[in-house]
Amino acid sequence: MADSAKDSPDLSAPLAPARRPRVSAKGEQTRARLISAARTLLAGEMSERFTTRNVAALSGVTHGMCHYHFQDRTDLVLAVVTDIRPEWILPLEEAVSAPGPFAERAERVVELLARSEGTELSHLHSALHWHALNDPRVRECLEEEYRRWRACFVALFQVLAEERGADLEARLLGEAVAAAVDGLAAVESLGTDVDSGPVLRTLISTLAAGAGPRT
Repeated sequence: MADSAKDSPDLSAPLAPARRPRVSAKGEQTRARLISAARTLLAGEMSERFTTRNVAALSGVTHGMCHYHFQDRTDLVLAVVTDIRPEWILPLEEAVSAPGPFAERAERVVELLARSEGTELSHLHSALHWHALNDPRVRECLEEEYRRWRACFVALFQVLAEERGADLEARLLGEAVAAAVDGLAAVESLGTDVDSGPVLRTLISTLAAGAGPRT
């Protein structure tokens, strides 16, 4: 009995993490080419032809190799969502989290958002929204990205709350600015000439001036 107990595994010990398969440098390059091709198709006039077969053809790899890296078309869309994060969410997070008082951080945010988004990124967002309407996995992923994006504005007003030593409605103020930014982006996507910088600067400063403690 003693020998049996000694030889039995210790079930209380933590499990060793499963090893992830190593991806070769060539494999990473192939994956990057597939994502780049997916971006091209989604952002271009051929978005209706967005299939794994067409992505593979555009990237110059076999259809089978495409499915080696991505199970289906949805996986490719999700990869594009992750791929564009450094182009719109990460800069906003950095603008808010960098040192400085509320006014300085707010100005960094305004200057960042006042820049033109670029045609490709604008078209990609439109295509991703369309896929989100038709694919629950894309919708869930995109919703999480926008929650992270809106959290930047909430964090900005939390800085204001800390400066004033008051319990401000940082979430509501941040969500209000995020909604305004969405609205400006929608107007600009229609080709309307709107100078978003002064609009956002006025909105943020007005909300900050009138912000009071929770009631």
